[in-house]
Amino acid sequence: MTKTLLSFGHGFSARALSPLLLARGWTIHGTTRSPDKAEALRSEGVTPILWPDGDLSAALESATHILISAGPDADGDPVLNQCGDRIAAMASRLEWVGYLSTTGVYGDHQGGWVTEDTPLTPSTRRGKMRVDAEAAWQAIPGLPLHIFRLAGIYGPGRGPFEKVRQGTAQRIVKPGQVFSRIHVDDIAQVLLASIDRPNPGAAYNVCDDDPAPPEDVIGHAAELLGLPLPPEVPFDEADMTPMARSFYAESKRVDNSRMKNELGVTLIHPDYRTGLRALLEQDGGA
Repeated sequence: MTKTLLSFGHGFSARALSPLLLARGWTIHGTTRSPDKAEALRSEGVTPILWPDGDLSAALESATHILISAGPDADGDPVLNQCGDRIAAMASRLEWVGYLSTTGVYGDHQGGWVTEDTPLTPSTRRGKMRVDAEAAWQAIPGLPLHIFRLAGIYGPGRGPFEKVRQGTAQRIVKPGQVFSRIHVDDIAQVLLASIDRPNPGAAYNVCDDDPAPPEDVIGHAAELLGLPLPPEVPFDEADMTPMARSFYAESKRVDNSRMKNELGVTLIHPDYRTGLRALLEQDGGA
């Protein structure tokens, strides 16, 4: 039987998964709000659906697997709001449902370690909305739900090299601040491993092995490019958007043991050094 993925909000992470599934002969329907992006998805072998206005009936009817990348907003989870009843009605015939969440659900731990069993105590509005969305998906009876709490995502087109080259990068220093991160290729292989080993009800932290201060990552990018270290700027003096500043409200090290042990994943990029080097070799780090 042909497997069919319906992917809501078919963005950066989902597009990294697509070629792995297409190589197995899967059919993929991906939603997007942009006509231009719809054409890009089509060129990648994905059947695009303009959403929320497009007709999802055929895609829902044929779906064996569902991936939700679309994030919640002030009105709640957009997929649940529009399709929750229909997805609930088909829960028993679905083989796997994946929800892409964030490690922001854990809140601030002052640099301490968190696991999937750590209580969810988000300190940002975005984190609280994610906790609510996770709970709403978990409340659907019989849904084979898998939650993936993603650390900071980087990959092709989403690395620090361009800012370093342009001279606009800064090493923003907040003592004790650490972030976990994950290369998009590793997100894709984690999702594939979960599809191959479904464990409904599971939640997985998806991050690499090396939580690190953000200034170290910028500094290493400059080193790889052979450029001078960007200037150090104290956090309190940094010119940052409110969104960027909010990320610094939380500091934690995220444990990925369950991801590796249960899913048998060996990270392609176990730390930012290998990940950044691969980006640079792949496309010049664009």
